[in-house]
Amino acid sequence: MAETVALIDYGAGNLHSVANALRAAGSAGVVVTADPAVVRHADRIVLPGVGAFRACIDALRGVPGLVEAMTERVSLGAVPFLGICVGMQLLATRGIEFGVTPGLDWIGGEVRRIVPGEPAVKVPHMGWNAVAPRGTDTIVAPGEAYFLHSYHFAPDDARDIAAMTDHGGALVAAVQRNTVLGVQFHPEKSQHYGLDLLTRFLAWKP
Repeated sequence: MAETVALIDYGAGNLHSVANALRAAGSAGVVVTADPAVVRHADRIVLPGVGAFRACIDALRGVPGLVEAMTERVSLGAVPFLGICVGMQLLATRGIEFGVTPGLDWIGGEVRRIVPGEPAVKVPHMGWNAVAPRGTDTIVAPGEAYFLHSYHFAPDDARDIAAMTDHGGALVAAVQRNTVLGVQFHPEKSQHYGLDLLTRFLAWKP
């Protein structure tokens, strides 16, 4: 029986492309859902996200019982979880965008606007860039991925950093704690590199 991969639908993610990428990576059990009951029984959870931190977290919290179901399944069920782009940023304690907005606080830290150290470097950080893993206990591999973001995740604990990139200075490309992985780049737009990451996520047994 195929594993169920719950792709969270809260009106703020590139669901069609992410679902297609997960299927291309080998998943036969992708379910696009906002149903807490489905999430509570999922074998893996993927949280996409595009747009502003506040709008995304408000939309996620606006679905009754969804955050609670995700938290229960990840913290008690210890199922593998993948946050993509703003879906990764929502893992933080807070987002500093149009004021301070509380995040899920699964990985301590805050999401701040990118301030490049070089005046010629533009924001948003958009396009292909190198991903450099930190340590060996991560499924993130070295390579190039597609980024599109104006804000970045700054974890409180450097041990939660799984990979780095550079855009006028060092930026976190991925975070990881226990069964939770977040990537700032878009696997669904990163061609072979992204599909390889999703394939590893689908086989990941942390």
